[in-house]
Amino acid sequence: MMIAQMLSPLAGGLIETGFGWRAIFYTVTAASLIVTLAIAWLLPETRRRATSDGDGGHGFIADARVLFRSRAFIGYLLCYVMASWIIFTFAGGGPFVVVNQMGRSSAEYGAWFATSGLAYLIGNLACVRFAPRRRIEQLIWFGLALQFGGALLNVVWGLTGLNQQPSWLFLTHMIVMFGNAFVMSNGAAGALSIRPQAAGAASGMMGFMQMGFGALCSQGGAWLGGHFATPVALNLSLVVLSCGCAAAMIFLVPRRKVVVTEKMVEKAESEESGLM
Repeated sequence: MMIAQMLSPLAGGLIETGFGWRAIFYTVTAASLIVTLAIAWLLPETRRRATSDGDGGHGFIADARVLFRSRAFIGYLLCYVMASWIIFTFAGGGPFVVVNQMGRSSAEYGAWFATSGLAYLIGNLACVRFAPRRRIEQLIWFGLALQFGGALLNVVWGLTGLNQQPSWLFLTHMIVMFGNAFVMSNGAAGALSIRPQAAGAASGMMGFMQMGFGALCSQGGAWLGGHFATPVALNLSLVVLSCGCAAAMIFLVPRRKVVVTEKMVEKAESEESGLM
């Protein structure tokens, strides 16, 4: 997914530069038809049949009611989707900032935007290495610190006039996206862990809020990028979304008390001695 995110803006910029903006819609239409045919021919049914002992699930509405009674699920859900809205907001306003405010081509914007996907990809790889040794909440807070720090740093660059160059804007935004990978992946894991038997319903709600409201964030980002002379307003919106992620974790997700037992200590010591 991240490789596609890295390459698609660059490809879109090259198509627009070489064949005009209408060619982008022809390309998207052709790709959509190919994906639709591939799904119809190659994707099998994944839903299990209901059995006589009632192991067929309770339906989406029933699962959704149970999930929304959990403050922890709502907290993880909001943290996840608001972190994803950072991507949509920046993607909506970034072209206006780079092309209109900085006077660069759409192809160059696509090349710079690929750095965001690269940072997200590296962040996910790093998260895989840290995940076995850290709790979900610790990984989320680590990501939130980087996400907020990078967004705030971009605001500072904007106020001082430094990020009128794409290098300042995107290299700092890479910090945001590296932290964003920790927040989104672990936020999704936390939401799905609340009720594993309702993972399908939880995933559907996460996808709806991510994409449905993400479209509105893209429009908001485009408005911020197109109605201001500097990227400060756009970067401020990323700071606000980062604060929203933190608020969801603070006020909705309960803190877990870690009880260290003698067996846990012995296990940790044995692992350390094995590594040495």
